Amino acid sequence: MVELKTPEEIARMREAGRVVARALAAARAVAAPGRTGLELDRAAADVIAASGAEPLFRGYHPSWAPTPFPGVVCLSVNDEIVHGVPTGRALQDGDLVSVDCGARLDGWSADAAVSFLVGEAPDPADVRLIADAEAALARGIAAARPGARMGDVGHAISARARAAGYGLTADHCGHGIGRVMHEAPDVPNEGRPGRGVVLRPGLVIAIEPQLVRGGTDAYVHADDGWTVRTADGSRAAHVEHTVAVTEEGPVVLTVP
Repeated sequence: MVELKTPEEIARMREAGRVVARALAAARAVAAPGRTGLELDRAAADVIAASGAEPLFRGYHPSWAPTPFPGVVCLSVNDEIVHGVPTGRALQDGDLVSVDCGARLDGWSADAAVSFLVGEAPDPADVRLIADAEAALARGIAAARPGARMGDVGHAISARARAAGYGLTADHCGHGIGRVMHEAPDVPNEGRPGRGVVLRPGLVIAIEPQLVRGGTDAYVHADDGWTVRTADGSRAAHVEHTVAVTEEGPVVLTVP
């Protein structure tokens, strides 16, 4: 069932969103050649704890996963698309890192992700990939207006991504969010305009395109049972915001 939030509840979700934004900024500030995924995870965890919030990801155990998720953030590097597990592996110059983080504050949740490059020698194709992922996310957010349909959001994302030659992981999509991390409805990264759930004021959704540089939609799961990788070894970028549909239009909640 799709649950609509009141303006007061959306304001409380905005506070959770600010915690997530600060946690992502802290993780990104740590990222440098030689630093590890566990260090980025610890930086985000410290911000969440200091804010009086709780992490959404650590201990999360959906039915398809072999074990509960061990990290506060999902940390995906290079050909890892989503759900990467933070480890002691050191980051290298030129790595493409995607960090996904969620937090709950006073009973209300928020979820966001950023992608960025490590070091001083970025591949221009990776720079474009991240920029195009952010542009696709912006298109999806702009489409999340009252009276539109969920297919309009997915179409806006995929039209921008496909025109630039990227693949998309259609099976991994965004979601409704509120008191818990995953609520109805699903928020696909592809769609047909005018189809799907009608967007009404009070709906809060996490929009999260994942673009694959190789142009293929194929992916595989790593041995840890969590990490999703590109089947052809090409790099991927994952970006996300929690967005409220309001009478005035979409409002991004996961900003500082």
